[in-house]
Amino acid sequence: MTDSSHDATLPEGLHPQTLAVRQAIARSQYGEHSEALFLTSSYVQPDAATSARRFANEEPGYTYTRTSNPTVTSFEQRLAGLEGTQAAIGTATGMAAISLMVYGLLKSGDHIIASRSMFGSTIKLLGSELVRFGIETTFVSQTDLKEWQAAIRPGVTKLLFAETPTNPLTDVCDIRALADLAHNAGAWLAVDNSFLTPALQRAASFGADLVIHSGTKFLEGQGRVMAGAVCGSSALVQDKLVPFIRTAGFNLSPFNAWVVLKGMETLFVRMHEQSRNALLLAQWLQDHPKVARVYYPGLASHPQHALAMQQQGGFGGAVVSFDVQGQTPEQLRANAFAVIDHSRVISKTTNLGDTKTTIAHPATTSHGRLSEEQRQAAGVGQGLIRVSVGLEFPKDIQDDLERGFSLL
Repeated sequence: MTDSSHDATLPEGLHPQTLAVRQAIARSQYGEHSEALFLTSSYVQPDAATSARRFANEEPGYTYTRTSNPTVTSFEQRLAGLEGTQAAIGTATGMAAISLMVYGLLKSGDHIIASRSMFGSTIKLLGSELVRFGIETTFVSQTDLKEWQAAIRPGVTKLLFAETPTNPLTDVCDIRALADLAHNAGAWLAVDNSFLTPALQRAASFGADLVIHSGTKFLEGQGRVMAGAVCGSSALVQDKLVPFIRTAGFNLSPFNAWVVLKGMETLFVRMHEQSRNALLLAQWLQDHPKVARVYYPGLASHPQHALAMQQQGGFGGAVVSFDVQGQTPEQLRANAFAVIDHSRVISKTTNLGDTKTTIAHPATTSHGRLSEEQRQAAGVGQGLIRVSVGLEFPKDIQDDLERGFSLL
């Protein structure tokens, strides 16, 4: 949980692709080429006085892994370098990152504005759990700036929070416009960048104060561990979030940090190739007679396509969602289940961001704990299917989906 100061051996001005491979703490005296994994809960101090100063934050040094760990520091420095922020803090999961942001920055009586089409667990946390602590959330349209503006409560609204693209409908918000709105109201803007990662989108460069990650997804890339992070300025991360996490214990474990750290070395290659595969799949689905609608920012038919191409480096990302054809909710659900159940290559699992393509039914999984009213407000119907596209040969994924389509 330290600032993203570069390893002294690295020159300034390196490109993100290089930082994804090289940014880390300095090598130990052993000169290891791969970043070291420090599996220790505590650290031996040279003497009691030094220990006292380090525990009091009067001098740098590791004391206890719930406070900081060298492997976790490497992950934090690498991610902050990629996002272009001063600092980052690792957390146990993506939801832990959101919880840390909220509990570390807000208090009873504060107000949040958030997109109503966010990830189901995020909606549940903001809309239900936080109410018990006196923090209220107003949910608005992801893409309607007038709704965000109208929801602001002067002096009370402290945080605007959006995913872009959203999970699972891939709605894209104008980050710069929301940042201006937040700052004019004296609030912060937080952006969940889990879908795109800094390989495709750097939300801080458009004015976001905080960038949230579920490292479980594309950052790690192979579905092996749980991880999360919050990126931002030193004033927010170091001064506000670090003191809270030291007590609350939402910390990222060293082993998980190391796995994500190594996964990030292939981040740009994976994100670019998976995005190309996703575009091919989206184009195929768009022309399929059994598909009612496709949600993918890389398609010209997407309502925010032009904005997405500006913010996302010309890529649409690797997540494609689509509605199957059907009349009633019961028929739509049956048809969606048929497509999912008859796949033999695609993995039936709710995780996304894997090199293996995954498929899920959001209404009964990621958004299953929401009320029907909340699901409808989020646009998640019974016929919706979400596919996180991996690195398989694109035609094989198309053929796998066709097995189910042929039965409808």
